[in-house]
Amino acid sequence: MKPEDLSALLSAVLTDAVDAGDLPAELREEITPARVKVERPRSREHGDWATNVALQLGKKAGKAPRDLAALLADRLSGRDGIAAVDVAGPGFLNITLDAASAGALAREIVEAGEAYGRNDALAGRTVNMEFVSANPTGPLHIGHTRWAALGDAIARLLRASGADVTAEYYVNDAGNQMNVFADSVLARLHGRDVPEGGYPGAYVQELADAVALEHPDVRELTDAAARPVVREAAYRLQMQDIKDTLTAFGVHFDVFTSEKTLHESGAIEQAVERLREQGHVEDREGAVWLKTTDFGDDKDRVLIRANGEPTYFAADAAYYLDKRDRGFEEKVYLLGADHHGYVNRLKAIAAAAGDDPATNIEILIGQLISVNGAKLSKRAGNIIELKDLVEWLGRDALRYDLARYPADSPITIDPELLRSNTNDNPVYYVQYAHARACGAARTAQAHGVDRSEFDAALLTHETESELLAQLAEFPTVVASAARLREPHRVARHLEVVAGAYHSWYAACRIVPMPTDDGTPRPVETLNRTRLWLNDATAQVLANGLGLLGVSAPEKM
Repeated sequence: MKPEDLSALLSAVLTDAVDAGDLPAELREEITPARVKVERPRSREHGDWATNVALQLGKKAGKAPRDLAALLADRLSGRDGIAAVDVAGPGFLNITLDAASAGALAREIVEAGEAYGRNDALAGRTVNMEFVSANPTGPLHIGHTRWAALGDAIARLLRASGADVTAEYYVNDAGNQMNVFADSVLARLHGRDVPEGGYPGAYVQELADAVALEHPDVRELTDAAARPVVREAAYRLQMQDIKDTLTAFGVHFDVFTSEKTLHESGAIEQAVERLREQGHVEDREGAVWLKTTDFGDDKDRVLIRANGEPTYFAADAAYYLDKRDRGFEEKVYLLGADHHGYVNRLKAIAAAAGDDPATNIEILIGQLISVNGAKLSKRAGNIIELKDLVEWLGRDALRYDLARYPADSPITIDPELLRSNTNDNPVYYVQYAHARACGAARTAQAHGVDRSEFDAALLTHETESELLAQLAEFPTVVASAARLREPHRVARHLEVVAGAYHSWYAACRIVPMPTDDGTPRPVETLNRTRLWLNDATAQVLANGLGLLGVSAPEKM
């Protein structure tokens, strides 16, 4: 029995008690999914599920919580799938399922396949997620790695919970940085040192060589004539490198939005006028200002400088309005640790545009990461390139390790651990559980064990109860991870599932033990039923790893 099924049963029991006159009629409006919830007790000795619904509704019911709990226990006892109901403490209910009810989940998971764990908690929500958005002036490096992994995992979780998600990369291809970038490549084309403040990495020489291949006559042009040619070609080549790196890391973007197009299309000027019409723009000191202090910012922000040039903040405002116009009710920004100052100003843009900053915009700040023993990139200068990390540690290990910590906690990656094939390596531990389950299924097939029979009541071993309990928890974990934007909840739960599976694998056989003289024993219903549980575990592990962008190997 899944938690939502048990919550529905509790709701029905409460409603029946109201209909019978045992509880007041006004309690009916309090019988909602938000109130009638179940969760895993801290100790398995307290049953399979627990609920504090009697504590929540006791006052409305006109009863002491413990008395209400006793009434519910009496009405739940004897129901199909319920083995025992106990009242604990001031009014908690501890519920133990019978073996058949608990074990039925194994078949449900296998039959649901990839859909198990998916839910519709966020159905109808339209979300734009912007993450990574690195400047197209160099390769992706360690500073972008965390949001690439987490952003993609969060997008997968939101989709698994029913949201319509667009993953978006904002390309900062406007402003003086692009001129400096072009001048750096141009200098290398002519064998000169890059200008002061330019980009010194060896990748700039690689770009210069590639530009020369595309435009053989570019060196014959004056610097003024060559600059736009070099700028456009080098920009396109560098963006392709960024996209290729993201693809190698398993990160998908639906949209790449150019800041330059906001400038060229007049979107920035239009945004300023729209905000002015809202009453939040004023002219002073020769510049155009957005009164962000009206919305909690520490100071007002300049949109258009006195020289008529728009600021980067103006582009931010235009970009926000562009997302709004494209129909995104929720705009999620994933920013680095050095972007705390952006929070209030972005929320001020949302408020000035007429949105609710509490619901229409969400800003997640990720903390720094470091890598023990990593070599700086000779190609990119004094940074660690993402592509080098992927080649060194492997995509799966890197993505999993980044996903298993909250975004707001600094982390240090341990390459020696991630490259080891031991149970101390979390990604190896989980992937090995999946590979072991796939191997067990192959062995079962070779010995004539199939899934032609299923009797959930036979899954009575204590390791089976624990494994089933963790498999049942998976949809709840997925839903909460999506709601809280915390992929680490999925990663940590997969490790618990893997541990429960390894314990079950050691204690319970799928293939019958041969006799002392080596004669094969006949395959029984229990063997076939255990194969269902084995395959259900493999499915949950595969589904969870998929949500993190990590592969589920069938052999290791």
